[in-house]
Amino acid sequence: MERRLIRVAHSPDSDDAFMFYPLVAEKIDTRGLRFEHVLKDIESLNRDAREGRWEVSAISFHAFPYVADKYVVLPSGGSVGDGYGPLVVSKEPLTTLKGKKVAIPGRWTTAFLTLKLFEPDFEPVEVYFEDVIPAVLEGRVDAGLVIHEGQLTYKDFGLHKFVDLGEWWKEKFGLPLPLGCNVVRRDLGKELIDLIARLMKESVQYALSHKEEAMEYARRFARGLENDRERSERFVSMYVNERTVDYGPDGREAVRLLLKLGKERGIIKAPLPEKIFSDEL
Repeated sequence: MERRLIRVAHSPDSDDAFMFYPLVAEKIDTRGLRFEHVLKDIESLNRDAREGRWEVSAISFHAFPYVADKYVVLPSGGSVGDGYGPLVVSKEPLTTLKGKKVAIPGRWTTAFLTLKLFEPDFEPVEVYFEDVIPAVLEGRVDAGLVIHEGQLTYKDFGLHKFVDLGEWWKEKFGLPLPLGCNVVRRDLGKELIDLIARLMKESVQYALSHKEEAMEYARRFARGLENDRERSERFVSMYVNERTVDYGPDGREAVRLLLKLGKERGIIKAPLPEKIFSDEL
């Protein structure tokens, strides 16, 4: 009997590869399902989700209200920065971002939402996420909003940190900063959604308990850190940890606060869903 195919779309980076490895490599019992990777940058995934393209997808929390009619958030698999997160970097030290041109990795990213909460008055310049640092180095912008491995590699290019948005958020609200989530399509039905939620949790738990095995796979996706064992492992541990197994009460509180503030400040134009997580259905 042919197994049902579930396409899992995620960013081509090491933390996502690490947590999805056990599912796709079938290191856990997939209960009759077959999972297939689809690799795309996060902003493309945010756009795809608006069409309901993939059964399971990593997206930015900023994008979630716009797709909440089609998707619900899985309780496991989130990328949460606890006192750290996306960075704003520049060639020369800055004293303000007001009126500055800032390269951003997409308007639907949580990094952009958080930066707008931090400083509403800047000029965003959308570029592909891997082009943020080059845009800063080439002087096309005054600063860049860095996500993924660039958070650890920006100093290699002689750049200066203006703000760590995860650190700012923690100091201001006393909460972790929820950045990305894994969502599952509502039309799969509650029974299949619950099964996928269990498998996602088991996948994260397997990866964390078989770290070396999962890291060997994930390092293939560690852009700029492929041969840097220490920093590639550090990056993965930043975004795949116990909070990835489950957001926890404060993590869920942070999700609701982030979306509420985005709505109140006029950054999020979509209505906020009452139920966010699949276990609230």
